[in-house]
Amino acid sequence: MAHFKVIIVGTGPAGYTAAIYASRANLAPLVLEGTQPGGQLTITTEVENFPGFREGIQGPALMDEMRAQAERFGTEIRAETVVKADLSRRPLALVTDQGEYTCDALIIATGASAKWMGIQKDEALSRTGGGVSACATCDGFFFRGKEIAVVGGGDTALEEAIFLTKFASKVTLVHRRDKLRASKAMQERAMKNEKIVFHWNAVVTDLPTQPQALPTGETVQKIRALKLRDTVTGAESELPVEGLFVAIGHEPNTQLFQGQLPMDEAGYLQVEPGSTCTPQPGVFACGDVQDHRYRQAITAAGSGCMAAIDAERWLAEQGLAD
Repeated sequence: MAHFKVIIVGTGPAGYTAAIYASRANLAPLVLEGTQPGGQLTITTEVENFPGFREGIQGPALMDEMRAQAERFGTEIRAETVVKADLSRRPLALVTDQGEYTCDALIIATGASAKWMGIQKDEALSRTGGGVSACATCDGFFFRGKEIAVVGGGDTALEEAIFLTKFASKVTLVHRRDKLRASKAMQERAMKNEKIVFHWNAVVTDLPTQPQALPTGETVQKIRALKLRDTVTGAESELPVEGLFVAIGHEPNTQLFQGQLPMDEAGYLQVEPGSTCTPQPGVFACGDVQDHRYRQAITAAGSGCMAAIDAERWLAEQGLAD
């Protein structure tokens, strides 16, 4: 059973940034990558809002750079997935699909996963730049002057729709019912927006595509419409759009820690305000696993920095930093 001062579970901007800071503090961290090395950005195409890349950068390339930077400072990264955690003992104990570990401090950076519609094509097109996204803040700019759709009926869906009106010529909000779950204030804002129209009692059953040539000479399949089924009559129809934003929520990857760490009603880990400290001494959480509000690469990276500093200070207080 190998022991480390600091183990970081998960990668992405939060995990890699935590590793960079922990390594530079001579804590020799171990990173356990999990099932999606690099996190959600590995299924993102162009990232144009991360500081320092004025021409933008591909999501996987950004994660490769962060990984290499962490390794440069001595971070050890292993392609293992944690299957069990025991935070009740000292040192903290982790079991992976390949071995067992203990650590003095644990940084949780397991992220959150977007909920998709269950038709598979939506998630696949999001990975290939096919005009489907789960983040308006990340990708809205690419749909300037286009007609697009948002699927969902809660506050998040309406927030996404309102934000997207800054770019799109028309935003159709598709909802499976004839009433929204969103707050009244949010509903009023959306319904007053002339660019937003509502398509009630409808579910997406397919995403027809068409080939589109890229400046590189490559061809990619781009969404051209939504195939819809009326939830009342069963009638089918097509809604022509050039983009789709799926806004039915995110699911934090916190199953490992159920019953061991406090979570909110949606399953996000709870930390002390202004820090990454969980109520469990020596356990810290950063990135989307504890952030249901911003969910941006830059905020995840910032909280990864915070987690490493919080862990370093806690270890020093316990006399475990040396």
